[in-house]
Amino acid sequence: DTYKSSVAELALEAGVDMLNDIWSLKKDSRLGLLAASYKVPICLMHNRDNTDYDHLIFDILQELKESIDLALQAGINQHQIVIDPGIGFGKNLQQNLDLMRNLSCLKTLGYPLLLGTSRKSMIGKTLNLPADQRVEGTAATVACGIQAGADIVRVHDVLEMRRVALMTDAILRR
Repeated sequence: DTYKSSVAELALEAGVDMLNDIWSLKKDSRLGLLAASYKVPICLMHNRDNTDYDHLIFDILQELKESIDLALQAGINQHQIVIDPGIGFGKNLQQNLDLMRNLSCLKTLGYPLLLGTSRKSMIGKTLNLPADQRVEGTAATVACGIQAGADIVRVHDVLEMRRVALMTDAILRR
């Protein structure tokens, strides 16, 4: 996770094989050039400085499209692009819940979808629990995310969420 090309470059030189830009190439365009030159996948996470949306899902789709265009212009192969809706970033609680409810809309962009909801404040605020007690809430978001088309889930509790993912896949995907 970074949005700074200087950090990404050091990580790539150390052998990192995927970048996750939490600002989707909008804070440091050199990051896209690095991903292209190293031929590594890049995750473009939706983020913004405020929570003022005209139309939440439409705005997120448009902003992710802009980032995808930046990635392609930087020379990143389209098969190396992953998108992340940015749960917990530039969204309030209700917006995060609405985004989860409409997550499948992001699949229209045609890129693999990464979901990072593990122990997020959205879960803590909904269940009134501290971060270390959010396993079940995370499990719910992982299962819902997979049902909505998430291809990758980023989690803290790997063993438990692997089981949730395997069970959800067994039910939904043959």
